[in-house]
Amino acid sequence: MTKNTFQLGFTGLLLSGLVASTGCFATGPTLGVASIPVPVSPYFQQGYEDQAFEKERYNKVAILPPITESNHIALDPPSDDQVIRQLEKIRPVSGSIPGTETTYRNVKGITKELISDYVDPPRVMPLVGPVQVHHAHYKCTVYFEEATNVGWPIPYTIKNEDAMETFYIDLDHLHRVAGGQADAPLM
Repeated sequence: MTKNTFQLGFTGLLLSGLVASTGCFATGPTLGVASIPVPVSPYFQQGYEDQAFEKERYNKVAILPPITESNHIALDPPSDDQVIRQLEKIRPVSGSIPGTETTYRNVKGITKELISDYVDPPRVMPLVGPVQVHHAHYKCTVYFEEATNVGWPIPYTIKNEDAMETFYIDLDHLHRVAGGQADAPLM
C-alpha cells in the first residue's frame, strides 16, 4: 500500500467514526436519514408557536354547570391579548424584508362592549350530551398610532397618530342542562 492510500483510508475511517458518535445515528433499528434533525426557520417556528398557543388558550369551548340566577350572564370579556391577536389577523404588521417597508404599531387603548348575550334552547350534542349554547358578542375597538417606514427607493415615514380599528369577537360556551330537559332533540 502506498502512503497516500493509507492516509485516505485512515481519514475516511476517522470521519465515519466521528459522524457515528455525534448522536444523530443510534444503534439498532433507526429511521435512517429521516432521523437527522432539520432546523426550522424562526419565521415558521413563531407561526407554529402562535397556532399552538391560540389552540390551547382560545379555541376550546368551555362546558359549564347548568344556568342558575347567578351565572346567567356571559363569561369575562375577551382579554387584551385576544383582542391584539385578532387585530394582527385583520391588519397584519408588515416588515418581513428589512429596508423596504416596516410598520410599527403602538396601542393607546382598547374598549370592549357587550352587544348581545343570549342562550339557545336545550339540545343534545354528540359526545357532550344535553347542553345549552350561551352566546356573547363583543364589539372591540383598538386605538393606536401607526408608523410606516419606507426605505426604498426614497426613504420616508408615514405616521397615523389617530388610527382605529373596530371588529367583533364572539365568545360561545356551553352549559349542561339540568335534569328534566334532557329530552331535547338531537342536533
